[in-house]
This record gives sequence, structure tokens and C-alpha cells, in this order.
Amino acid sequence: MIRLATWIVVSLLVTALIAWLISLPGTAMIEVAGYRMQPRLGMAAFLVAAALAIVIIAWSLFRRVLDAPRYFAKLSRERRRDLGVAALSDGFVALQAGDPNRARVLAREARSNLPRNHAAQLLEARSDLALGDMQSAREHYRALISNKKTAVAALAGLYEQARTQGRIDAALSFAQKAVALAPQTRWACDAVLDDLTRRGQWAEALARVDAETAATREEKMVKRRKQAVLVTALARETVDTNPLAALDHTLAALKLVPDFVPAALIAARIQSNRGEARRAMSLLRRVWRATSHPHVATLYANAQPGASAVDRLKRIRELIDTPPPNLPAAIVLARANVDAYEWPAARNALANYSSADPTQGVCLLMAEIEEGQNADQGKAREWLARAVRAPRDPVWTADGITSDEWEPVSPVTGRLDAFEWRVPVSAVNGRPEPLPRPTERLPPPEAETSLAPTPAAQ
Repeated sequence: MIRLATWIVVSLLVTALIAWLISLPGTAMIEVAGYRMQPRLGMAAFLVAAALAIVIIAWSLFRRVLDAPRYFAKLSRERRRDLGVAALSDGFVALQAGDPNRARVLAREARSNLPRNHAAQLLEARSDLALGDMQSAREHYRALISNKKTAVAALAGLYEQARTQGRIDAALSFAQKAVALAPQTRWACDAVLDDLTRRGQWAEALARVDAETAATREEKMVKRRKQAVLVTALARETVDTNPLAALDHTLAALKLVPDFVPAALIAARIQSNRGEARRAMSLLRRVWRATSHPHVATLYANAQPGASAVDRLKRIRELIDTPPPNLPAAIVLARANVDAYEWPAARNALANYSSADPTQGVCLLMAEIEEGQNADQGKAREWLARAVRAPRDPVWTADGITSDEWEPVSPVTGRLDAFEWRVPVSAVNGRPEPLPRPTERLPPPEAETSLAPTPAAQ
């Protein structure tokens, strides 16, 4: 409606202007090629405007005729560009869909229509790599290295090709070149970092992680985790030669990740060895509340060197409520009671976890309790037989192997921070696992028997 009203108003104004020009008084003398005209002044202005319009239209038509070859050439270039872009797009889709043959055909079509587009050559190289044509892929990648815009992408392809062929040194060399060109390239940084951690060069690896940029909250958390793992690895390396430096490393790791169990265990051991049992216990108490890790509770009970089994049980009771809130707490509390020969308390600690689907740790403890409290070899053997089929307890696991202690890298793949405290995958899949060898219990020392109540007192 507004557009219609505007058009009507403009039309009226133009009509009024033409009428005003025609109605102007006076005449004008026009003489062209011996012909003389004397129209009115308004008509003369109208004729001049019409002549100018005719000249402009004629010149435009003449220019169109002159530019026709250039125009058709431009149309041809645009058509070829559209065909090339379409082939390039379809080629990447075909490669992602798992059809490298069609992707290579489309890549070559894109290169013929887009000779200056390096993405088409990159697509052909990726297709050759997927088809196993390593020589052709290598030639394409090496041709792309000379261009700054495609050098990192070409190095990525060469790195992947070298890894596929098992040429580890060559792959690392390509990653190092990519880091030199683009220091924040993720795949290259990860490859160089993996090599440093695999060779145990923790300080160099930590410096590289410190230099990484982290924009999002998730990236910052991942970076802090890596730093904590590497600092803890440094502490493990220097704990025997320089315990003070190792303690500083572990405390720095706990600032990065407050509930990092490996760092807490190393720090507490160092503090305990230096006679700072209270600091060690305070640290372990805080980490236990956050993780309920059994190693933390066990070290808490042994924070004072030379403590008797009864003293260790007292500390465990300070740390763990009765009844235990979870299975790790129940196993730790039961273990402490068994060591102190508190059989009824040990049985009560496992009461909520020994009736339905007990784990191997629960079954082994129940076997010790039956043998120690009732001297019932039959029930003890029954619990041992159940332990063979019982679910595994959590343990440090990485890439299908288990370890009694945490390690910074996987011994199989060299991956950083691969060990996790969880039930082994083989146990989850139902494959039998060997039982841990039961430890032989020693008779309680005199100090312990003097503190333990006698049967008459009970």
C-alpha cells in the first residue's frame, strides 16, 4: 500500500513538472544542418531531454555489442567455477561417506574446472591415501607444502600417511614441521607431546603444554589436567633423589586438580616420611571426601610410621562413618578390622555388600573373617570359590592392562593420562581374571594384644 501511494505521488509530480515545462512562455531557436525550428521553451527542453535519452540508450546498446565476447567468456568461467565447486563439494561428501573412488574422480573434475583451487588437489591426495595409492598421495602433498596456505594441511596428510606405514620417525618429523609453521595446530602439538611423554621428558612436555592456548572452559580444564599429570610425573621421577622438589610438584598438581589422587598419595607419603603426619592426614582427608579412593584411606591409616593395627583402625574409624557409605569405604574399614582381629566389626562393615553380588574383594575378606572368627574352613573355601566368579573391584587400568600403582602414560600406547581407576574391561565382558594372591596375616604384636579386649572382657 505504501509503495502504491509513493508511485502515485511521484507520477503526479512528474506530470506536473512536464505540464509546467510545456506551459513556460517564450520560444527557443534551434538550427541543425540548415533546418531552423522555433518551438516553445517547454517543448525545447523536452526535446533536449529526449535526445539525451536516445543517445544514452544507443551508447549502451553499442557497449553491449562490444562487450559480448567478454560477457560470454565470463559466463563460461562462472559456469566452470560452479561445476568445480559442485564437484569439490560432492567429492568431500563422497570421501566422508566412504567412497574414495568417486571422490578421486570428482577431485580431478574439480581440478580441471578450478586449476587454482588447492582444495581440489588436497581432496585428490586424501582420496589417494584412502585408496592406498601412497606414491600419488605423497606427490600431491609435497606439491602443497610449497604454499603457505596449504602447508599445514599437506603436513597433516603426510603425517597420517607415515603413521599408516609405520614410519614413526617420519611422522614425528612432519608434526614438528607443522608446529614450527603453526604452533597451535592441535594434531601436531599432540603428536609432539606424545613423543615427549613416551620418552619420559616430563619437563619439556610440561613446557609445551604451558604454551598451549585454551579458549573455552572445557579446553582450560583439559589443559589443567595435562599439567597436573605431567607435574605429578616429575614428582614421581624426583621423589627419591629430591623429595622436597617432588613435594612442591605434587602440591602444584593439587592446585590444578584438587582431587588428583596420585599427586595426593605422593605428597602424603613425603610429608609422612618427614614427620608431618598431621599435614598428610589433613590432605588425605580432603581427597578422600572428594573421591572415596581406597588407597587414600589406606595411606591415611598408615600416615604415622610404626603404628599398630589398633591405631590404624582408630584412624580409619575417624575417617569412615558406620555403616560405611559406599563399597570402597566398607572394604577399607573391614580390612582394618580384620588386621586388628575385630571380627564382628569387620563382618558388620561388609553386611550391606556381602549379601547381593559381592565383589572379589568382599569375598576374599569374608573368607578371612570366616577362617579367623569361626575357624570354619568350609565357609572360607565357599567364599573363595565365589570370589573366582565374582565381579572385579576397581583397579588402575589402561589399554586393557592393570597396574597396582598409577602411571602417567600407558605402557602399551604411550598415551598420556591413560590410567583410570575403574573395573577392568575384561571383567566387565565376563572373561575370568586371576585372583590376587591373598596376603598372609601375621599374629598381632604384644602392643596390639594388650590394647585388644580379651574374650572375658567382652
